[in-house]
Amino acid sequence: MMRAPGRLSFVPYMGLLALLVPGLSLASESGQWIDLTAHSVGYAALIIFVLAYALVMAEEFLHLRKSKPVIIAAGLIWALIAYVYSQNGLTHEAEAAVRHNLLEYAELMLFLLVAMTYINAMQERQVFDALRGWLIRKGFGLRALFWLTGGLAFIISPVADNLTTALLMCAVVIAVGGDNTRFVTLACINIVVAANAGGAFSPFGDITTLMVWQKGIIEFNGFFALFIPALVNFLVPALFMHAAVPDIRPEAVSVQQPRRVSFSYHRASEPEAETAPAEIHMRRGARRIILLFLLTIATAVAFHNFLHLPPVIGMLTGLGYLQFFGFFLRMSHHGWQQRNVERANLIGDITPFDVFNKVARAEWDTLLFFYGVVLCVGGLGFIGYLGMASDVMYQQWGPIPANIAVGLLSAVVDNIPVMFAVLTMNPDMDQSQWLLVTLTAGVGGSLLSIGSAAGVALMGQARGVYTFFAHLRWMPEIALGYFASIVVHLWLNG
Repeated sequence: MMRAPGRLSFVPYMGLLALLVPGLSLASESGQWIDLTAHSVGYAALIIFVLAYALVMAEEFLHLRKSKPVIIAAGLIWALIAYVYSQNGLTHEAEAAVRHNLLEYAELMLFLLVAMTYINAMQERQVFDALRGWLIRKGFGLRALFWLTGGLAFIISPVADNLTTALLMCAVVIAVGGDNTRFVTLACINIVVAANAGGAFSPFGDITTLMVWQKGIIEFNGFFALFIPALVNFLVPALFMHAAVPDIRPEAVSVQQPRRVSFSYHRASEPEAETAPAEIHMRRGARRIILLFLLTIATAVAFHNFLHLPPVIGMLTGLGYLQFFGFFLRMSHHGWQQRNVERANLIGDITPFDVFNKVARAEWDTLLFFYGVVLCVGGLGFIGYLGMASDVMYQQWGPIPANIAVGLLSAVVDNIPVMFAVLTMNPDMDQSQWLLVTLTAGVGGSLLSIGSAAGVALMGQARGVYTFFAHLRWMPEIALGYFASIVVHLWLNG
């Protein structure tokens, strides 16, 4: 697909802007394509996307859910594209491009829906509450708790997403740290960095890694080459912060603890009083649901690696596992409750398990936001801005500077559209460079508190303590970890 003569002069000037709003440059089935990069429709589409994303970034201040502006923007952008194509006698090209984008979205949406359903099921079975209660009862010192919560965030986030992991660990920090604001602040920063780093070396740890795996660019086992670089990204700033953590042992946890945690994949709930029992028990079937989740992951990996099917097929098969087990729990609930009245009342297991309730409680705002991003980015790429960004970044800059810039950009702009842009650019890179951009897109959001969902959620959960500027004070140390992880990756895997 050749651009019209005279358009190349725009490339150096539009490349950086296109980096912010790239997308899928897709030829139609008929092979006909119109370059709209210097057309009024192209400029209008850029303005629409920038305005929509400005509303997304201001979500915490406007209290406007992030899916709303991008869904509208997606419709407007594709309406403009379709109008221009129909005026030029090309009535099916835009339709074919939209269908391609919808297929991309459907695979990722269904994959995430299954993962969210399992996480919600484990939450309802009190798996996370039991872990939190165990950590609180152990009475660790603040420095030990600093490393323990960070380490657990790094270990858990590759399986459970980084947002849920960060909320869980922050709840422990708030419950134990109490009025020690210095400890709570440092521990929250450590948790955000650890959760983002842990998600970078697993296909299930972050949406960006999931997209790379689903595209088939990196095999499942290939992501584990990022384990040591991700560990370095976590450890370097943590070592600097360690000396600033108060070296004291808090008193035993009181009966009343402030509760500021929500596992709803969205803004943390307002503080409310909760009674902290001496021990929190997991509900019936919790351990088996954990095993079913691991079996589901294994099924998705096997379907992709050995049968060459999309991983989402394996995940949906795993949802069937949970549905059948949920049926067993529901049918046997009454008899079990009659035999274990005291235990059922103790752990609150008084209503039958309902798997469809867990599906309904998935964070649909996130899933719909992802739809809007994919369609917006796809439309802007179909206009032609992808070629501009690709020329500037991967031809003029080179892959290493370009991939480092992707991580820095993800600290300001959500890493989902940034990584989707890189995937749809599909630059000619070896696996080492694809691993590098996966790493930088995953951990770059740790540079600022607003750079990742984990950071935004913890600003609400530890409101007034963990703040944007509190995180910013430690940005040099976090940046040192960011660049150290890149150096280690290039040394080990380059």
